Amino acid sequence: MTNNIRCICIDDERDDLLLLNEYLKTEPLLNCVGCFDAPSDGLQAIISLQPDLVFFDIEMPGANGMEILRQLRDKIELAVFITSHPEFAVEGFALSAFDYILKPITGNRFAQTILRLKDYWAMKQKAVTHELQQEKNILLISEGHNKIRLPVNEIIYLEAMQNYTKIVTPHRNYLTLVGLNDFLTRLPHNSFLRIHRSYAAARHRIRELRSPGLLICDNMELPIGKTYRVAVENEISI
Repeated sequence: MTNNIRCICIDDERDDLLLLNEYLKTEPLLNCVGCFDAPSDGLQAIISLQPDLVFFDIEMPGANGMEILRQLRDKIELAVFITSHPEFAVEGFALSAFDYILKPITGNRFAQTILRLKDYWAMKQKAVTHELQQEKNILLISEGHNKIRLPVNEIIYLEAMQNYTKIVTPHRNYLTLVGLNDFLTRLPHNSFLRIHRSYAAARHRIRELRSPGLLICDNMELPIGKTYRVAVENEISI
């Protein structure tokens, strides 16, 4: 795996494509290997260039970014939708999109995505050496020849990142080669509360249910997904 994220951009709106390309030039982590205003050209570029990341518009003449992602899911590790249509967000995340940005894209919003990408990419480079086992209330994490014994009660929350699970603790974070659904089955029963398709909070770390749709876990704010909101509110009384 390279140190840079190779990406391409597909958007039939040339002004939006140019703006995105300008943002990409400011970020050393991203190596843009192509920008395409014709979806058919972008489709061929995904197949031939095999980028790590694709920035998609959704509704384009003769093509739909989500349909392209469905067709080439095995060739696209990271997908970020940049669109004027908020109504497609749920469907986009159901396709495991890494992020969903509404137009007009701003520098601050782009920077948020970059921070998440940096976090994911840095941990992924270590994740290939991670293995996960359970020993009572201890997680055994392998890093090369080192074995880390992580007590489950040190975990603040878990975050799904593509096919990995990010473990967040007060001291450091880990990325394991296990999806969130599978990860949760390996933990002590009822020790974590699913609050979002991408997040599960450690019950003993929950401090406050803050409206609208925010959970305070230790001193961190976590989003509560709409489909989980009623269940979370029924379970938590602080």
